[in-house]
Amino acid sequence: MKVDLLAIAAHPDDVELTCGGTLIKMKKRGYRTGIIDLTSGEAGSRGSADVRRREAAAAARALGVVHRENLEFPDAHLEMRMDYKLAIAERIRALRPRTLILPYWEGRHPDHYTASRLGYEACFLAGLKAVDLPGEAHRPFKVLYATAYDRGTRPSFVVDVSAEFAQRNRAIMAYVSQFRPKVRARKTEAAARLDRLVQYVELTSRFYGEMAGVQYAEPFLVKEVMQADDVVDMPIRSI
Repeated sequence: MKVDLLAIAAHPDDVELTCGGTLIKMKKRGYRTGIIDLTSGEAGSRGSADVRRREAAAAARALGVVHRENLEFPDAHLEMRMDYKLAIAERIRALRPRTLILPYWEGRHPDHYTASRLGYEACFLAGLKAVDLPGEAHRPFKVLYATAYDRGTRPSFVVDVSAEFAQRNRAIMAYVSQFRPKVRARKTEAAARLDRLVQYVELTSRFYGEMAGVQYAEPFLVKEVMQADDVVDMPIRSI
């Protein structure tokens, strides 16, 4: 199943928290969207791998993606290994996205920045005809990096997700084990961190929305220079 926009992340719920609104918005515009989770998040303090996979399926329905899969790499043990890169490259060839969203390449969680590097290097391998993988060689045209976990990084651009924000929150809240656990499960330090994470990403969306003159926005970074064809009709007021 081919997609126009593919998001790759380390754990189930990372996509929802960092770029879920953008996936919903692109779905509304008629694009086919998809997600690859590299791990099941089994090393986390809440929820088993099976529970989180079921929650990810529910979240995928809320996001409206046409494809979601989990490569079942070990949570908290992502490494720059050739077999991991080739597994991702094979899926890139199969799904043939034009645009790819990856985690930001820096951060507190090793899985996040390792997932970023794995995804980028997998794109390179997927485009090499001589690499022995199923399918025709393919590389995404554009690679975006979701920076919502790091407000200290100035994004290249933001996407207005004000109209999609409520739907994005429904997708996030599909992870009941993480964000709506039983009362007893909430009384832990790890639970408090997860609660703060949801608050953090909402505040981040408000922060970048305010900067862009909208209610909510999701930030992205690109490594290349951005191009504008119409400098008279550019969004976001300067003065």
